[in-house]
Amino acid sequence: MYDIIQKAHSGVAYLALAVLLFAVINALMGVSSKRSFEDKDRKISLFALIFCHIQLLLGLVVYFVSPLGMAAFGDMSNAALRLTSLEHPLVNILAIALITIGWSKHKKEDSSNGKFKKIGFLYLAGLLFILSRIPWNLWF
Repeated sequence: MYDIIQKAHSGVAYLALAVLLFAVINALMGVSSKRSFEDKDRKISLFALIFCHIQLLLGLVVYFVSPLGMAAFGDMSNAALRLTSLEHPLVNILAIALITIGWSKHKKEDSSNGKFKKIGFLYLAGLLFILSRIPWNLWF
């Protein structure tokens, strides 16, 4: 069971990162071109939010059913264990919180430029947080 969930977490990660990157690029292009915020822009941002939340839920399940999850807290001197048991989950929860705040803040904006700015900045911050704590040696 653990292997299936871990593989799903790894597989959905590619999709979540791709959709999140697409949403960031779309928002930044919207800011630079000063175009109006349309339904397709909302859907792109919403799909990024949904995939990131699915990824978070899968990650939390992996964390709590993993043989290394909570048990690794005793050995924080090991950099690899510290990354997977503390830094990766904590920073990614913060990243998803930033993305969620970006989604919530864009709904309260009246101007298209403001909507694009809120999504672009906060989704980009979340993306950078996520990229900073991916255990790259386990991915490739």
